[in-house]
Amino acid sequence: MVLDKTKELETRSIRQLLWIYALPSVISQVIASLYNIADRIFIGQGVGALAIAGLAITMPVMNVIHAFGSLIGVGSSARMSIVLGQKDVRWAEKILGNSTIFTLVLGCLFTTAGYLFMDQILMKFGATDQTVAYAREYMLIVLPGMFLTTVTFNLTGLIRASGYPTKSMFILAGGAVLNIILDPIFIFWFDWGIAGAAWATTLSMAVSSLVSVLHFVSPKSFIRFRAHSWEPKGYIFRNITLIGMSPFLMNVAAAGVVAILNSQLLRYGGDLAVGAYGIANTFAMLLVMLILGVCQGMQPIAGYNYGAGHPLRLKEVYLLTLKVCVLVGLAGSIIACSIPQLLVRAFTHDEELVLIAVPAVRFLMVMFPLIGFTITNSNFFQSIDKPWIAILTSLSRQIIFLVPFCYLFPLLMENIGFNGLMGVWFAATASDVAGAALAAILLFSQRKVFRTQNPVLS
Repeated sequence: MVLDKTKELETRSIRQLLWIYALPSVISQVIASLYNIADRIFIGQGVGALAIAGLAITMPVMNVIHAFGSLIGVGSSARMSIVLGQKDVRWAEKILGNSTIFTLVLGCLFTTAGYLFMDQILMKFGATDQTVAYAREYMLIVLPGMFLTTVTFNLTGLIRASGYPTKSMFILAGGAVLNIILDPIFIFWFDWGIAGAAWATTLSMAVSSLVSVLHFVSPKSFIRFRAHSWEPKGYIFRNITLIGMSPFLMNVAAAGVVAILNSQLLRYGGDLAVGAYGIANTFAMLLVMLILGVCQGMQPIAGYNYGAGHPLRLKEVYLLTLKVCVLVGLAGSIIACSIPQLLVRAFTHDEELVLIAVPAVRFLMVMFPLIGFTITNSNFFQSIDKPWIAILTSLSRQIIFLVPFCYLFPLLMENIGFNGLMGVWFAATASDVAGAALAAILLFSQRKVFRTQNPVLS
């Protein structure tokens, strides 16, 4: 049965495999992005500009929760792909059970912490007296939904890794479509405002998580929950954590960086600058999701062939994924930089907010081909069990470069006669360039992986 579902990963054309595995991931990621965009459009048009700013404040909080989903989901799916390359079904089922235990424990802990310290957390991430009420109203309802998101993220990654990419897509896409349907009903028809968007998200994630669980209960799945799956194994927790540490730290770093950015945006542009960043970041995240969808398609192919000892196929899938991701970044950059005002007006008709958001879109999007390069490298090293290279690649842009740049460039801009807010936007552009340069250096240092015949797995 393993051969039926995964043997093609080492025999079929890489182009065909990437298409088969990436297309479902891309579709699900795009639809997920669209429902995030829908949330902002409905809230911006139906509630107001300050509500967009309040929603922007909640994003880093949700990033922290999502980080734990990434820690477990990426780590467990990458590990499962590698062990399936070794034809070890029992090990794969232990990964399934242990990752589910891990998800439930961490999800409960951090959801509880979110409720206990909500106001303090929101204020740390840039909420003001004008926006905190919107942020609090949204978070009170959406926290259980974010916990269910971590369950769904983990299980759909394992569904994809075990040979069901299309089913994984339908589960994620189904939840996203349900969210898009419920948004206008709850926000406008029920007149629930920002709470309606939160309820739509929570209910949609509940449905997706339930369907994900049912897949691994079904006797039709060759990898499923069995008694031995639930036996806790320290080495599995360790392996999941090591591989998943890169996306985890990336999400946590993103949350911390957003808190710093919001502080600088409030300093140089006020609440509307925070809202402008929320709008610009929405487009950026749409492209990131597209690129991540392609990389998720690469992950089981790269992991399996690394585990099976096929370096030429490993190199081929890396180069093909890189080409696609850079082209996606280039296309998105051209579109966003050509028509930023049209994109911004989809979210708001507030002229002051539009004026601030247009340059934000251009600065955040102009270097997206380089972001595509960096994300591809980070995900590739996750897939082949090189966690520390993946961590350094993913964190370089945000921690090493963006944090100091967002303090340095506003001061430089003011010294040459420009608004300090422009310096905050430019810091993002400069960090994209610097992060890609470091990613290239790290890739060169690890070029031997394309010649490794027999990786050692613990």
